[in-house]
Amino acid sequence: MHFSRVVIASRYPVVLLGLNFLLEAERDFKVVARCNDAASCFEAVRGLAPDIAILDMSMPDIFEQATIDVGNSATPAARLVFLATSVEDRDLAMLAATGAYGVVLHDEEPETLIQTLRQVADGQKMLPPPACEEALSRAQTAMSEKYLATLTERERQIMNLVSEGLSNKEIGRRLKVADGTIKVHLHHIFRKLEISNRTVLATLAVSHAGPGGSPSS
Repeated sequence: MHFSRVVIASRYPVVLLGLNFLLEAERDFKVVARCNDAASCFEAVRGLAPDIAILDMSMPDIFEQATIDVGNSATPAARLVFLATSVEDRDLAMLAATGAYGVVLHDEEPETLIQTLRQVADGQKMLPPPACEEALSRAQTAMSEKYLATLTERERQIMNLVSEGLSNKEIGRRLKVADGTIKVHLHHIFRKLEISNRTVLATLAVSHAGPGGSPSS
């Protein structure tokens, strides 16, 4: 019998144990790794090549790391399913941009999660309506116009380096400027793009990357 190999990741032990118990009770799923942080999660995904990775969005840096790995084709086979307390329309568009296959809310019934995972295993994308292709396309087009029109060359450089997962200090070292200067640049970038954090910035950089890996212009 065919079964889907699954990596599960959450910062909460009770969530990990609950997911593990739920999936191991089903004959068509096999948990191959349980992780409690983003780094170990994607190390497991890269090393074990599971069919599905279930990622709890409550984990610090999980969304940013997913964006980087998918953008760099580091996890081409794994289908990402995110667990969330709630998801705004904009977040859904950004999740779709990372290549997510599904989103399941924490208060859903266990049967809903299992059904979603089975559909994902069959290759279906189980994202709520606001993250449909048309909504994502509109969000990306609007942001692309704003991005290309307002960011300076240095700001685009910084955006690219953020998408690579570099810290302010590492970016400053790469560009030979003080990390405080990078912080100021990021403040300006956030204001221009009307975003609030580097996770969204990294997602935008990846979603607008051209064939060469840098944002298209």
